[in-house]
Amino acid sequence: MADTKYIFVTGGVSSSLGKGIIAASLAKLLQARGYKVTIQKLDPYINIDPGTLNPYEHGECFVTEDGAETDLDLGHYERFLNVNTSQANNVTTGKIYQSVIDKERRGDFLGKTVQVIPHITNEIKERIQILGQDDAYDIVITEIGGTVGDIESLPYIEAVRQLKWELGEHNALVIHLTLIPYLSAAKELKTKPTQHSVKTLMESGISPEILVCRTEHQINDDIRSKLALFCNVKKEAVIQSIDAESIYDVPNLMAEEGLDTITLRKLDLKDDVVPNLDKWNFFVDKLKNATEELSIGLVGKYVDLQDSYKSILESFIHAGAYNDVKVNVVWINSEQEDHNETIFHKLDGLLVAPGFGERGVEGKIAAVEYARTHDVPFLGICLGLQMAVIEFSRHVLKLAEANSVEMNPNTPHPVIGLMEDQKDLKQMGGTMRLGAWDCELQPNSKLAEIYGTTQISERHRHRYEVNNSYVADLEKHGMLCTGKNPQTGLVETIELENHPWFVGVQFHPEYKSTVATPHPLFLGFIKAAKKFHTKA
Repeated sequence: MADTKYIFVTGGVSSSLGKGIIAASLAKLLQARGYKVTIQKLDPYINIDPGTLNPYEHGECFVTEDGAETDLDLGHYERFLNVNTSQANNVTTGKIYQSVIDKERRGDFLGKTVQVIPHITNEIKERIQILGQDDAYDIVITEIGGTVGDIESLPYIEAVRQLKWELGEHNALVIHLTLIPYLSAAKELKTKPTQHSVKTLMESGISPEILVCRTEHQINDDIRSKLALFCNVKKEAVIQSIDAESIYDVPNLMAEEGLDTITLRKLDLKDDVVPNLDKWNFFVDKLKNATEELSIGLVGKYVDLQDSYKSILESFIHAGAYNDVKVNVVWINSEQEDHNETIFHKLDGLLVAPGFGERGVEGKIAAVEYARTHDVPFLGICLGLQMAVIEFSRHVLKLAEANSVEMNPNTPHPVIGLMEDQKDLKQMGGTMRLGAWDCELQPNSKLAEIYGTTQISERHRHRYEVNNSYVADLEKHGMLCTGKNPQTGLVETIELENHPWFVGVQFHPEYKSTVATPHPLFLGFIKAAKKFHTKA
């Protein structure tokens, strides 16, 4: 019998039903019972990782402690479980095929014909089971991206079929997330799409043990009985997932439906502990009962797809709840800088978002200037810090053509430049400063006060850095470089000497904010915005 149990979450009928939230919610319930749980995501696209994808294609790229550029669902996993993920938690078809082809080139297959079965499926099974080694986890939940029936998902479905058979009874189960659409003309919920979706899954040799049904309306007893009969599952294993006010309500909704109970029963695991969700529900209560509202401007160029800034938005929710406020995000397209100043005066704070490339940078610089000159609480993340340095150099140091070499390689004042080891790179993917890096904060600085320590570690995803040649001049005029990496001497944080709350960071604090531990930078930013709002 396997020591680690495996749960596979598949999706049918439609994409974007929330497999990641269901997986994270189930994991939270199992964790709250005392089980050690982790979640991984299998993505069927051929990119090695989402690092080179436009955010409009796939939403934000989430970065782990060990420097993996991953799917945004890993952000949900970390925010729900308060446990770090890693390279092993996100696997793509690109990684699978690259590994198999590398093995073939080395001669590892001893002249055999390399095929999808068994070579690709064996590689997938190996990646699924990596997290279950060394008894680090009792349960590994694997979310399979895409929708059942997609051509690109077939090798993953086949690998799951094989693995279920190999692991034996009670050691693996499949949860199928599907859609129960409501036809307003007929005024009824329809089960046929779910029946077809399960039939498609069964044609691949997999019969799901649990159905999770996304719906806008309550599912009655007749529908549960019908789904149980035609989809070959127990009636109690037909779980309703109704639209929720917040994703943070979903664990409680799943507990009410008994998703964790039926899961433990089918895995032959003990069900004698009531889930302890006290800390979770403390957060949910604060989130729901916040009465004061703040308007925070988020300045970026991907504002048409909110998933592009998913971790930032969730960090606002965490920090808002613990500051007893509701944060209303005002989306500001940085490519439309001519219209932005009419918005700025209505805001309680401004965040200039990360990004790459020249498009929209002048709008970000205009936002920085407004925040600096009007004492509006400001947080610049990654490119946001760089824009703050450029704005300050242009308007305070009077270096009118100051810029980043990313935007203008021939600028006479390259206040943002490339590290030496980045200058000759030809490949874009996975070649930036990635993952956790140490930062040493100056004692008595605003950042040290915010963190409550001078030694921190934060996650990075960038290629360009503050040019140390300009640091002395910046500091002389009031922009203090209060945090540096102790190994490289590179600037990590900046703050303004004569401003109520103006902070820029080269790293991405949003990647480390969770329900249990909201990030101190976001807590401090929202606290300052609340104070500014009160003053206004």
